Amino acid sequence: MRSSWPFHLAIVLCSVLSVVRVETAPCQTCRKLTENFIKGIERTANKNFGGGNTAWEEEKLAKYARSETRLLEIVESVCESSDFDCNRLLEQIEDQVETWWFKRQQEAPDLYEWLCIDELRLCCPEGRFGPECSECPRGPGGVCGGLGRCEGEGTRLGDGECVCDPGYAGELCQACADGYYREKTSNHTVAPCSACYRACKHCTGPEDYKCLDCKPGWSLHDNKCVDVDECGTELAKCPSNTYCFNTDGSYECRGCDQACVGCMGSGPARCKKCARGYRLVGAKCLDIDECSERAMACPGLNEACINEEGSFHCDCADGFVRRDSICVENLPLSGPEKGLFEDMTDDEVLVLQQMFFGVVICALATLAAKGDMVFTAIFIGGVAAMAGYWLSEKGDRVLDGFLRGR
Repeated sequence: MRSSWPFHLAIVLCSVLSVVRVETAPCQTCRKLTENFIKGIERTANKNFGGGNTAWEEEKLAKYARSETRLLEIVESVCESSDFDCNRLLEQIEDQVETWWFKRQQEAPDLYEWLCIDELRLCCPEGRFGPECSECPRGPGGVCGGLGRCEGEGTRLGDGECVCDPGYAGELCQACADGYYREKTSNHTVAPCSACYRACKHCTGPEDYKCLDCKPGWSLHDNKCVDVDECGTELAKCPSNTYCFNTDGSYECRGCDQACVGCMGSGPARCKKCARGYRLVGAKCLDIDECSERAMACPGLNEACINEEGSFHCDCADGFVRRDSICVENLPLSGPEKGLFEDMTDDEVLVLQQMFFGVVICALATLAAKGDMVFTAIFIGGVAAMAGYWLSEKGDRVLDGFLRGR
């Protein structure tokens, strides 16, 4: 049964693209792998083979707790599919994992220590670093005096130097860093380091008048650090068309106004020279209105001059549009003339039709009312004819065309 273990593991790791020497895998990857393996052991602690005759399976195939079935279930969840480094390492150490699972668990219960430190030599015990797991520098408070970390601690990498916490310095992080001072204590314990006033490099307290030395950009006067105005000295170096702006402990180079070619400060009144399109008026470089000063700023026919900051542009005058690089009158496109009633809606036409027939019938009715048989006959015939004509599509089209002027 155990001979199938490499085959199943290969299926789990089918996404792995290349194999490298195990020594190149970092300690962090090995630590993560073993942590996930232990989580898998905890997750499967109360499981068994499931289904069938469990007692028979445990007797013939060994107990589930040490079975290959459980091992494969754990391995499948050790690495995420997207974690290339974890999958690569797991593929390389399948023999070591199998050895620990079946033979070494009892005598070496700490998988991380047995695998990552002793077998693979990728990690070091806590407080040690480098290829030989050398001891990190120690002070009264432990590694790096308890006030920093050992570079490379727990791995086969690093130089073992102390990287101190903020405010501390020295080989064992026992001194105060620049900008910090040692507080006074009433007992015999070592006092912590606290921050000086922001301009002080060394001080005796947090107030601005307790400075002993100043940070760059500041000058000491009566135990106070005063800002140095680099813009008033030769210390500032700003590129062309920018000016120096003093800040606390330093300076900035800011861009000149668009009206300037070189400047001594912000705005058009601090220009060394006016830019093209601007003219010195009093103490300021102001925009030149080319449209009012040039007689033919826009020589094109029907063009208008539009002034803008530092320049101008030509556009077509009102009522004109540019076509083929010239301005022409903006006239609507010509088409057939509309009839008298061209813009009427169908409902409006229907109302006019009803009004027209009503007027005609009323006129004939008036004549028939006089008792003239001739007019009475004409009235009755007219009503019948008009009714038939009214109901016909032809009559409707003719009258509609008449009313629309067509």
